[in-house]
Formats: sequence, structure tokens, C-alpha cells
Amino acid sequence: MSIRLDHITLAYGSRTLLADTCAEIAPGSLTALIGRNGTGKSTLLRAVAGLGPVTAGRIELCGHTLAGMTPRQRAETVSFVTTDKVRIANLACEDVVALGRAPYTNWIGRMQEEDRAVVERSLQLVGMSAFARKTMDRMSDGECQRVMIARALAQDTPIILLDEPTAFLDLPNRYELATLLRRLSRDERKCVLFSTHDLDIALSLCDAVALIDTPQLHLLPADEMVSSGYLERLFSGRSAQFDPATRSVRLR
Repeated sequence: MSIRLDHITLAYGSRTLLADTCAEIAPGSLTALIGRNGTGKSTLLRAVAGLGPVTAGRIELCGHTLAGMTPRQRAETVSFVTTDKVRIANLACEDVVALGRAPYTNWIGRMQEEDRAVVERSLQLVGMSAFARKTMDRMSDGECQRVMIARALAQDTPIILLDEPTAFLDLPNRYELATLLRRLSRDERKCVLFSTHDLDIALSLCDAVALIDTPQLHLLPADEMVSSGYLERLFSGRSAQFDPATRSVRLR
């Protein structure tokens, strides 16, 4: 398994967000992390990335304990795309993507031919090759998000984490980006975990859904999540029904 949560407990200040939580997320899968605001989605992603503390338990990435990894080992195992809008005025897209090669460049940070090939392929995978020499301050939110995903791909990690990657996008671009993530997880055998408030996308495009209902985490295949009753509990007793024809969820 690429991500394994072994009886972890997470807290924010004095508040427990997750308690004694166990879950496993496999490679080649796209998993959506959902839950109400303030339930710990970002906290969990940061903990898996090695950027936040774990109160108890342990996290394993690709069979290795996260706490025992060196910074370089973490950088070669997991990449993280934050929810922040990124606008770098004087840096071309290919240079932003090249930052993902930092764990692999030589001691002075010089790019080799192999690194340049990885950057080129990463831009190609997200459909941004034509934007290589453009700066991100002249691009749309969706285009910038694709560039940041390309940077994560250039980092060449088996695990990719994204914190609300569709937050600033309109509905068509949300589906387009989620479809891209699904294709990358399957074609590139990446383990992709992303937080989202888009329930329709989570249930129609993802392999699995991880639902935080503090202090518990429920991880199920997307189709099983619909009939599990957890969504009804999350939405205070409202009935959730997935319509495969329209690929949408209706709450009653």
C-alpha cells in the first residue's frame, strides 16, 4: 500500500480531529477526501506529507515509516500541491515545473538532460507544453493549477497529495482537472489523494472516498460510500442518492 495510517491521532490545538484512525490507500488509485470545514482535511494531508505533527500512531509511505524518513526520502516519495493560488511573475512555467527536480539535481542544483526530459514530459502529461515559456501571472487559475500538478509529476513521487485543487475553478474545469488526476493515477500508477467539497466529483470520478466525520475516518470505494449511510450522517440526515445518468448526487 502506498499510504497506510496506523492508529493515528491528529489534533488542532486542544481539539482532536482524528482518533485511533486506520486506513490504507493503494497505488494507481484516485481517492477524494471529504468532510465539513474544520474537520481536519488539510491537517491530515499535511501530516501525510510530513509537514504536520501526528499526536499518536504512525504513517507509512510505500512501506516505510514517515517519521524515519530523511527530508530527501520524503521528497522522493510524496509531493504536495497546496490550495494557495500561485502567481510567479518572472518565472516561466517550465522553470516552475523544474523546481520539482530539486531532490535529484546535483549539489549545485544544475539540471541534467534527464531532468529536462522529465520536465518536458510532465508538462505534456497535463496538456501544458504550449505554455512552457509563459509566466503564470498571465494564465488562468485552471492553467496555473495544471502547472503545479506538473511540478508534482516532475518530482516523480509515487504519492501525490492535493489540497482542494478545484477550489478556484468553474464546474467544467473542475471536472476536467479531476479527470486529469484520474488518468494520471491509472496511467502513471500514482497514489493520488485530494481534498474536495465537490461531492459529485468525488463519487463519480474517484476510485474511493475518505470521509472525515470527526473523530473518525471512513474509507470506502466510491459506489459503496453512496449506500453506506455516512453521507446522510454528514449532511444531518438528508438522503443522498447518486444518479449515474447525470453523474451527480441528489440530497433529499
